[in-house]
Amino acid sequence: MKAMRFQAPGPVEGAPLGLVDLPRPDPGQGEIRLRATVCGVCHTDLHTVEGELSLPRLPLVPGHQVVGLVEARGPGAMRFREGDRVGVPWLYQTCGACAFCRRGEENLCDRARFTGYHVDGGYAEALVVHEAFAYRLPEQLPDPLAAPLLCAGIIGYRALRLSEVKPGERLGLFGFGASAHIALQIARHWKCEVLVFTRSPAHQALARKLGAVWVGSASDAPPEPIDRAILFAPAGRLVHNALRVLRKGGTLAIAAIYLDPIPELDYGALLYGERTVRSVTASTRRDGEELLALAPEIPIRTEVESFPLEAANEALLRLKRSEIRGAGVLRLA
Repeated sequence: MKAMRFQAPGPVEGAPLGLVDLPRPDPGQGEIRLRATVCGVCHTDLHTVEGELSLPRLPLVPGHQVVGLVEARGPGAMRFREGDRVGVPWLYQTCGACAFCRRGEENLCDRARFTGYHVDGGYAEALVVHEAFAYRLPEQLPDPLAAPLLCAGIIGYRALRLSEVKPGERLGLFGFGASAHIALQIARHWKCEVLVFTRSPAHQALARKLGAVWVGSASDAPPEPIDRAILFAPAGRLVHNALRVLRKGGTLAIAAIYLDPIPELDYGALLYGERTVRSVTASTRRDGEELLALAPEIPIRTEVESFPLEAANEALLRLKRSEIRGAGVLRLA
């Protein structure tokens, strides 16, 4: 099978991913093998390929927003049948026994493993996944439109929940890529006013198209303070921008697996007044199930730019430069 794999991390400008021919993986106990059709391109892939995240293994096939068809089942795998259409998320496996897992906080499991990070992921024509961590996808969502929901969508949904936004409140989104353009649609479904802070003219235009009531750059002042905020961009300096426009008692949720250092905060000016800052760490299977049930109801319309598998380096470079409108997706079949 064809796959895009890297031997060592490096800047995407140097095209670290190379096209290789690998044997199709055999599914083990409780696992299924998918013939992949599409895989979303995520900022986590970029952080992985460029080495901003500590890598547990090399060489590695990245990718964790995968849609495909079940083509083989391992021993004991009974949840899906051959030919079923399935989605694969970032969360690959948890221990199921620790205190976090028992409390329903499996995203915090210290022994969690992740697709395209601990195991080879979706920048390939086939991959293996534990059936308990795969999703059955709504029929209404074509493959390219479903792929971004499997990480960008799930993380955006969890970030909304952790921001504690309520219907009718003003929500500020800082950075406007794949996650934010999905979160905006969910928030509008919840009757929220959404304000988008992004410097890209193309992203500003998309935000307006999707119903943002105000659009500006991170340094601009909105008409009124915002009730809740979500930071999607991996730029620590934007924490200051978000807190400056967040009302007393508001919450800032940081939905980034990697973040540049946050400059020193002025407690009195930016935090005092019972403002809350919290991180968003991965997601749970419940988050994914709730989002996929909600997506057809809204309905969520993902904006997608597609690339052939061989152009994975180009897709990541365009993602790094904020040149992708909506979400990037690799075509695998």
